[in-house]
Amino acid sequence: MPTSVADFQADWQQHFAAYLDRFQAGQQSFVPKLLPQTAVRFSVYQTLDILHKRLGNDILRRALDPAETIPSPAISEPDGTWLKKANMVGVNVRTVGSFWNVINYVLTLPACHDSIHLLPIWEPGVVGSLYGMVSWQINPEFFSVDLARFVPALDTVEKQLKVAVNLIHALGRTVGMDVIPHTDRFSEMALVHPNLFEWVHREGYRLVNHTESVYRQVEEVIWQFLKLKGAADGTPLSFTKEVFFAHNIPLLTDEQRHSILFGPPGDYTGRLIRRLKLISHLTAQGYETLPMTMAPPYRGLHIVPNDFVTDEYGQIWYQYAFNRPEPMSRVFGPLARYKFHHSKDDNRDWELDFERPNLPAWNYLCDRYLTCQRAYNFDFMRGDMAHVQLRPTGVPAEPDAYYDPLRAVKHHIQKQGVPHFGFFAETFLAPPNTMAYGNEPDHLEAIDADSTLGDLQSCVVGSVLFQKRLSDYDEWLRTRRFAPNFTVMTADKDDPRFDEFYRTGNLFRYFVALFLTDMPSYVSLGFEVRNLHQERGANEEYTKLYVFQINDDGEVDKVTHGPYRWGDNMEQFEAISRIRLFAEQIWSEIGGKAVRWILEPGRADYIAWTHADDPAYAFVAGMTAPPPDSIPGMPAGYLTFEEENCRVYRLR
Repeated sequence: MPTSVADFQADWQQHFAAYLDRFQAGQQSFVPKLLPQTAVRFSVYQTLDILHKRLGNDILRRALDPAETIPSPAISEPDGTWLKKANMVGVNVRTVGSFWNVINYVLTLPACHDSIHLLPIWEPGVVGSLYGMVSWQINPEFFSVDLARFVPALDTVEKQLKVAVNLIHALGRTVGMDVIPHTDRFSEMALVHPNLFEWVHREGYRLVNHTESVYRQVEEVIWQFLKLKGAADGTPLSFTKEVFFAHNIPLLTDEQRHSILFGPPGDYTGRLIRRLKLISHLTAQGYETLPMTMAPPYRGLHIVPNDFVTDEYGQIWYQYAFNRPEPMSRVFGPLARYKFHHSKDDNRDWELDFERPNLPAWNYLCDRYLTCQRAYNFDFMRGDMAHVQLRPTGVPAEPDAYYDPLRAVKHHIQKQGVPHFGFFAETFLAPPNTMAYGNEPDHLEAIDADSTLGDLQSCVVGSVLFQKRLSDYDEWLRTRRFAPNFTVMTADKDDPRFDEFYRTGNLFRYFVALFLTDMPSYVSLGFEVRNLHQERGANEEYTKLYVFQINDDGEVDKVTHGPYRWGDNMEQFEAISRIRLFAEQIWSEIGGKAVRWILEPGRADYIAWTHADDPAYAFVAGMTAPPPDSIPGMPAGYLTFEEENCRVYRLR
């Protein structure tokens, strides 16, 4: 039996035809024995040959045509509640290199992993952060040169993304995008539409003006820059400042405004240079967007005089801090949140007026994400920072249409002909008034989230905290309108700080995530081969450190050199492979079924369950030790599968 990566790769070279045969014939939903690090090195020819044999000539031809749209597996669903039972895999495209390599990775996943979440796909800004989107352009680093050489028609990253979604749909999975209610501090969006963001005027480290009218001064400075430098795309400036910045005067499209201010979409270098010049022009006069904040009190900031950095362009960036911080208060210096509401008393006391929504911001965000959904045929959204609830009075009893921007995006897309579009919320189910005002489960219901990430991944399996969270999640699953996920690991928890969570209990996590069939689950790419990291690994072994791009060796804990390094934990890969193969055998009998507890979470060091309706199997999973042989209430059956401390009994 192979025991190392080299052994597995040698075994693949010798037996790949046999491993591929059942997949290509449609008898198996994934390719067994295929390491992810082997799959992402497939040539374009290899992958196309496999897909041709699996999908057939007609479907493959249509999927490879970006003008065609392969229907989603969820297209017949009446709403987004199908997400409440989805087993999702998160993929940071940067770790595999291109949208095309996502397809290679999907070949390694069984059908029970039925949803693929692509981490942010937009052009990134400061430190290359995927969550600091700088424009609506698709990230050019996700372009596959090899694919374009082999299929010349796929000559843009946008076409390759559409084809990747087509193929994922053809392989029976749904696909989700991130919806992000913030941007880079000086994104193209903030510079083309200053009134959609909060701006401040500073003199050195003193904030001299943070009223609502600052954005008008910013518009004037940008307009003077445009008149001085001319349009980046050569367009004659035959319109007024009011026309350029207006949302309700349809003489210019949003795309035209971006092109005028920054240049053609495909000229990434030219647009960057132009934007940097405009940033320098603005900051020299003391104008900048207000940085984004997390957790109460959200509002009320000042500049820390002696806390600043000078970037490679000589630009000084001051750190902001809260006037009255609370335990979870955070300022995200590189990011700016859209201004969704006007302020009270011209922002004198930093209070928002929730009765006065900034309608252009709501309309803009909803329309831009609808455009993206239509262009690429996404099935669901992962709502970034969905826990943000800014009202100090807590969650309103009857939230209106302008309660939450992520909720608004979901409803807007559904109403425009995509009723199955789902909402997977990034919240951590924290205690009340910790990461948001009020009660987070109430907030999740108010924003019409279908499922939420939760925070099981941030505790050690078997600990009191893990037991409490799992018990709470099970209760909310059965009593609330949203479904918490059994989260195994996320791309931003694969971080050296969290190694302790994954040194034990990994197979318990994975087994329960799959077979607890009425609770959704989430796992990140790379978990199947992740090293245990009894000692800290190299930075390149952690997917979190590829959410951004830091090349400064002075940032010892964050700098990466070269591509992501897959783990070599073959023992874990073999065990997960056996679980997957067994799941493949019984999935048609158990997929999506409601669970009946034999021993529910929180009562012992193991859990046991079967299905509520005509059960065929019973499942037992020990957290830190093997479960007992005799379990009260367990139906009679025989052991049909066992992996470490996890067992499955056949009942009939």
